[in-house]
Amino acid sequence: MKSECDEQHRFLTLLGQLPARLTVEQAAWVLNCRPHDISALIAARLLKPLANPAANSIKYFATADLLENVKDRNWLVRVTATINQHWQAKNARKKAPTGGPVEVEVSSPLAS
Repeated sequence: MKSECDEQHRFLTLLGQLPARLTVEQAAWVLNCRPHDISALIAARLLKPLANPAANSIKYFATADLLENVKDRNWLVRVTATINQHWQAKNARKKAPTGGPVEVEVSSPLAS
């Protein structure tokens, strides 16, 4: 018995193109990052989900928009910087003493 994923892969292979919408996981594959990095990119307005999904709903991204963005080196630099800064801040919060403020030096991902 074939899984839905196998059937989808077979269909898309026969179709010869990517689906019009990408899930968070698929967008992460295109960007060579982890699905949990996508929320940082949305917060930084580097990715925009289709429509206005609720915070806890499934998010989809326009394949054409994403494929256009990945051709832009400056956009990729901003994506990389945003992901790096997100994890630096998250790791700094883990190391900070409980109840104390956390200082993290963050440069703007827009500066290139």
